[in-house]
Amino acid sequence: MTPDEMEARIVRYGDLKPCRTAFIDAHTPGSDKKENFAIIGGGVAENADQHIHIRETPGFNVGAAGQPPKCRNSLHSHRTAEVFFVLKGRWRFFWGRWGTAGEVVLEEGDIINIPTGIFRGFENVGTDYGMIMAILGGDDAGGGVIWAPQVIEDALGHGLVLGENGVLYDRKRGQALPDDVAPMPVLSEDDLKAYPEPEIRKIVRNCVARYWDLVALAAEEPCKVIGETGLLRDKPGFEVEFLTSGSRNSPVYSLDRHEVLMILHGHWKLAWAAGEKTLAPGDTCAVPPGLEHSLRPSMSGEASLYRVMNTDDPAGPTWEGV
Repeated sequence: MTPDEMEARIVRYGDLKPCRTAFIDAHTPGSDKKENFAIIGGGVAENADQHIHIRETPGFNVGAAGQPPKCRNSLHSHRTAEVFFVLKGRWRFFWGRWGTAGEVVLEEGDIINIPTGIFRGFENVGTDYGMIMAILGGDDAGGGVIWAPQVIEDALGHGLVLGENGVLYDRKRGQALPDDVAPMPVLSEDDLKAYPEPEIRKIVRNCVARYWDLVALAAEEPCKVIGETGLLRDKPGFEVEFLTSGSRNSPVYSLDRHEVLMILHGHWKLAWAAGEKTLAPGDTCAVPPGLEHSLRPSMSGEASLYRVMNTDDPAGPTWEGV
């Protein structure tokens, strides 16, 4: 692999291209300032205007959401895993039919594995523009978003309608549903009974890992955060590990599966026989299977990253113990 070929597999934070109308709540007051990013795979964006940086998926999708203070993402659900870690800022995650079943605030570096089948939303409660990075299970990310009924109804009043084909139509831009496409149906009251509202203690205990705890756990070797034997036990079709400057790793190694590096703090040197690249905070790098390479911090100081790897597990519902 040449350096240019590797560079094509790196999405630099400073090169991220946002979409401001990716989802049905893009015009709804309180949610109309958010930016969505499709880093690896198209994710679950409902607008063809969403730029996709790397189209080839490794069994999961990687994306991001950037929002100014007090901006929120509306209540929705997924059929596969949705994992977030905070890259910048302070974020409140909330869940339940009306978003009132519980909430937890996450700081930079914290990670949450949100269970499938519950309505969830998130809000930037910091003082500056914030960014959260997302990992979605499956190559097709579960086939789309399931919105709480009030989200679809509110959006309609602001000119946006979602077709049952999963495509968003913006009346403010002169768009209309095609004659052969019906609106996305709203969940009935009977449908809504299938969406649980987990207790706060269960979400915090089983689905949240705090950055400084991970730093301590990864002081000598990588810490498995999400996986069958991970700190957050789950089998969502991928595993997540946490590495710091103290994590021991073989000087040169290769994996028989995809490896996606998501840099949190510091600068990391990725080296292989044909070259080397430096990865900075917010960068995402897709290392192909079978490539012998090394990974180490390139300078002293705090350095940490999340490493995501595909598994043979199906990208279906997440752990049911919540």
